[in-house]
Amino acid sequence: MSEHLKIERLGGLAGMGSARSKLRSIGEADLDALSTEDRNQVEQLFAQGGVKPSRLSPHMFRYRLTRITANGRQTIEAPEDDVPPAVVAQVHDGMRTPV
Repeated sequence: MSEHLKIERLGGLAGMGSARSKLRSIGEADLDALSTEDRNQVEQLFAQGGVKPSRLSPHMFRYRLTRITANGRQTIEAPEDDVPPAVVAQVHDGMRTPV
């Protein structure tokens, strides 16, 4: 089974991804489809447990990455600069659907 990555862009001046935001930025990627370098960068982020919130500025974009494997789910957050561009490129903006 290949590993799957769910991606969410959060933050920024508009506060995207917050409960009050009508805009949601999400995407998905198959980790096997990434280059070796990008896959290694994602693996390193998960090995580190993401980035501590103190390093995240409230107005910069950050990404919530959820890795889905045969062993379950693991979620981390990282600033945009730490996420490979190929992963960032999978994110698309859309309207949040009402619950």
